[in-house]
Amino acid sequence: MRILCLRALCSSFVVLAPPVLAAPFATEVVSYTAGSNVPAGYDDPTSSLGSPQRAPDSFGDITPFNSPYTADQVVSIGAGGELVVRFDHQVADDSLNPYGIDLLIYGNAFLGMDYDTGLADGTLVFSEPARVAVSQDGTTWFDAAVFGDALFPTLAYSTNPNGPFGPGGSNPTSYTRPVDPSLTPASFAGLDINQVAALYGGGGGGAGIDLAALGLPWIEYVRVWQPAGDVYASEIDAFADVPEPAVATLFGVAALALTWRRARTPRPSR
Repeated sequence: MRILCLRALCSSFVVLAPPVLAAPFATEVVSYTAGSNVPAGYDDPTSSLGSPQRAPDSFGDITPFNSPYTADQVVSIGAGGELVVRFDHQVADDSLNPYGIDLLIYGNAFLGMDYDTGLADGTLVFSEPARVAVSQDGTTWFDAAVFGDALFPTLAYSTNPNGPFGPGGSNPTSYTRPVDPSLTPASFAGLDINQVAALYGGGGGGAGIDLAALGLPWIEYVRVWQPAGDVYASEIDAFADVPEPAVATLFGVAALALTWRRARTPRPSR
């Protein structure tokens, strides 16, 4: 009977877990309108679904100096354009998340570099910010007061032995872990790629949003848009829910272990 009960509990966990564990990234394009200055070929909105990329092409890993740029990796918004995506679950406000951040938006900005030294020069050379709004129902929107395609540029691996443009990185970063929002481009001045990675603290980058600041307990929809007067086109790679899925996994495993331990504990005879 104990084995049957444990199997039933495991089955329940498997049924209930996927909405939390299976899709930490946006899964659905609700709508997309390409702006007036979107580059040719960069109008596939599905490029913004799923996980951020880890290699821009066959020649190197993605780093804050080497951002994703191919048409299958990012979608362009453009002047007067907008992209609306949806998660398959509620992205919840949680004060226990790192830095209180609940949502991350990945673009293709990159840090400036002194090419004589290979070190960050303390500027964000390429950033084409897009406006961001969030919603619970896809109808009523709240301005997030955060720009997409801005700090922090994507970092695929926490160790990059071949430099900021080389392949062969190791220790994948977490694309659901935020970077310390108190950092600025100047925080990276004079640092090499591995020192920059150390400041990322295991996170993969992205512009962070704290839902508590908007007075929202949860959201499901994210809208990225640009005013008609913009002279550039912002690129978006992905949208991520915080915290890391592993947290929920460990919680579930701990619950199963506790149940199994209780099942094995002898009961006093009557």
